[in-house]
Amino acid sequence: MSEMTQNERLDYLVEAFKKDSVTYSDLRTPDDVSGKRQILRSLMNIRMPKPISSKVLMIQDEYLKERNRENGIVLLDDIPTVAASNSSHIHAERLSIWQGDITRLAVDAIVNAANSQMLGCFVPMHTCIDNPMLN
Repeated sequence: MSEMTQNERLDYLVEAFKKDSVTYSDLRTPDDVSGKRQILRSLMNIRMPKPISSKVLMIQDEYLKERNRENGIVLLDDIPTVAASNSSHIHAERLSIWQGDITRLAVDAIVNAANSQMLGCFVPMHTCIDNPMLN
């Protein structure tokens, strides 16, 4: 299999996730990249946990890795500690607070909010903590 471009991955994934969905299998796919990204994000967010083909997983992994590269990776050293804001907390030199897309972080651990099902949000395009902006 030859190397796919990012746009080819996007097209493939949109169609794969539409095909996987009973409700949205006939959804009209926009022609523009931004519209396709919104459709893919929505279909990924509402999909219930169940098996999916290894090919889809491989292409999804490559697509999301490239989106991360495009958006930029944030290292822990790039995030100021709370000591920088004159906090007197005992661990101020070791504590950082990030407000943004957690998928950009290259860190060892993230303390993240979660819902009671521990499954995340299933509301398409909802801008909560479970739905990072990959646009």
